[in-house]
Amino acid sequence: MDIRHDTHVEATTTPHGPWPEDSISRVPYWVYQDEATWLRERERVFEGATWNYVCLEADIPEKGDYRTTHVGAMPVVVVRAADGTINAFENRCAHRGALIAFDDSGNVGNQFKCIYHAWSYDLAGNLKGIAFERGIAGVGGMPADFKREEHGPRKLRTTTLCGLVFATLSPDTPPIEDYLGPEILARVRRVLNRPIRVMGRFTQPLPNNWKLYVENVKDTYHASLLHLFFATFRITRLTQAGGVLVSADGAHHASYTIGSADAPGASAYREQGLRSENDDYKLADPSLLDSVEEFGDHIQLQILSIFPGVILQQIHNCLAVRQVVPRGTDAMDLHWTYFGFADDSPEMNKRRLKQQNLVGPAGFVSMEDGCVGGFVQRGIAAAGDKVSVVEMGGRTAESQATRATESSVRGFWKAWRRHMGY
Repeated sequence: MDIRHDTHVEATTTPHGPWPEDSISRVPYWVYQDEATWLRERERVFEGATWNYVCLEADIPEKGDYRTTHVGAMPVVVVRAADGTINAFENRCAHRGALIAFDDSGNVGNQFKCIYHAWSYDLAGNLKGIAFERGIAGVGGMPADFKREEHGPRKLRTTTLCGLVFATLSPDTPPIEDYLGPEILARVRRVLNRPIRVMGRFTQPLPNNWKLYVENVKDTYHASLLHLFFATFRITRLTQAGGVLVSADGAHHASYTIGSADAPGASAYREQGLRSENDDYKLADPSLLDSVEEFGDHIQLQILSIFPGVILQQIHNCLAVRQVVPRGTDAMDLHWTYFGFADDSPEMNKRRLKQQNLVGPAGFVSMEDGCVGGFVQRGIAAAGDKVSVVEMGGRTAESQATRATESSVRGFWKAWRRHMGY
């Protein structure tokens, strides 16, 4: 089979020579190491025709409310305008390049003011004020022909979907519904079906290239092998019902587990001697997993990713958004935001708070995910000319009625190569 034709990917030349012929099932390790590749990603992926998650609508409910974030390497301000619209612009003063806003969040009323030289900006990012613009007693100041409207930070288009806020620098980025496709769109709406309430947030630094974390999220094969907790307490096992959806362009995915009962093959973990089958592993407080059905479909786990770097998570009643922020070739930040719904009962609120112990840097599950990307980054240090093998479930990128597959990982590379022109 000609994989390049099957996935609509051309075998183009990269800074390191031709991409491996079977493109999306053989990934060269230099993609996680190369500085030129990272610079190209900034331009063609994050600042290209993609929708980048920037915050929740619930983060900025009132006029003047803002959050600072990143689109790739670009610092960005997201703010609620007086008319209720949401604006986003580069967090960079037009004068000397300092940050315009440096707190994580706040309310600025009607304007932002750069702390360095007090240049001010309205809620759309327009330069509106310059300290001592006409100098002192007619001496000094800005030239007479200086035009404020010709200077200012770059502005981004914004869109919202089910309380999520996205931004893009490209005029060519399609509407968010078209960007996601019908199946992934339906899976977003499945979870975000009513107004949400932010419950908490934190930032987790990770010692690996950003793509390794995104791959890990899409990698349904590892979930019950690396995570002893998942398999032991039957949150997700490859022997349970479920599958993985991959958007037509490969960019986005949703993996899911239905119910807790094992399908045929239940003994496979024990027969293979896997560490994730451990009958001695017990919970001192079993109420941690006292979950209730709230979406009407018995899906107890759904992990959904939107290219290039946001994850929407439902594990039992634990809900979160994870934002991937690259920090060069070998580091990244992961911004976690836990949420519930505005109409949650006190009992549900308590349940969500307890189940939030499942995920995060010290979570019963995702503690391992915080380490394994670094293990790969260290393991490939001298293997830039070698390739990884991504063949579980075949060599193409399509939806499958199993999670014993790497189809959605291959989908990521299909989308990444298209945006990068490789």
